[in-house]
Amino acid sequence: MDVSMKRRTLLKVIVLGDSGYVYNKFNQQYKATIGADFVTKELQIDDKLVTLQIWDTAGQERFQSLGSAFYRGADCCVLVYDVNVHRSFETLNNWREEFLKQADPSDPEAFPFIVIGNKIDVDGGSSRVVSEKKARDWCASKGNIPYFETSAKEDYNVDDAFLCVAKTALASEHEHDIYFQGISETASELEPRGGGCAC
Repeated sequence: MDVSMKRRTLLKVIVLGDSGYVYNKFNQQYKATIGADFVTKELQIDDKLVTLQIWDTAGQERFQSLGSAFYRGADCCVLVYDVNVHRSFETLNNWREEFLKQADPSDPEAFPFIVIGNKIDVDGGSSRVVSEKKARDWCASKGNIPYFETSAKEDYNVDDAFLCVAKTALASEHEHDIYFQGISETASELEPRGGGCAC
């Protein structure tokens, strides 16, 4: 590959569930868009610079009405629940089914999902109502979905979870590479040559 070409991959990741995961984890980078949290996270994986474009509805069901426009083009879906709230775990299947219905991937059984049990830090774990075993059993029943337990507040296991998101999405057959010509970062190279315009 030419040195002036940089291999970059953009992956759209949808975060669904009942805990507002992205806002809690990345709130310094928060940008209001269509009412959902939207952030980017860059990772280096092998020879690729991977940019995760992460969309989070913060568990607000009103965003389900955005339908296919919100889900369209997703490369991975992260299902998040609060390990201290049984109802948030019970809704995972609804979120998964809604995503598959709206995104309409060509191969729903092969579409990459990740499940995150969040807020494991609350009360030192004494408030927990959903066991890790129960969550792992659910993931196994849905085709061995990768599972992570995290604390967005304490920044525990979050990077590992999103590295798995990136690798899982890259491994899917729906990878979209975007190649950029090397763009000069110095202003002097952008100045007009021979009195003409810089372009």
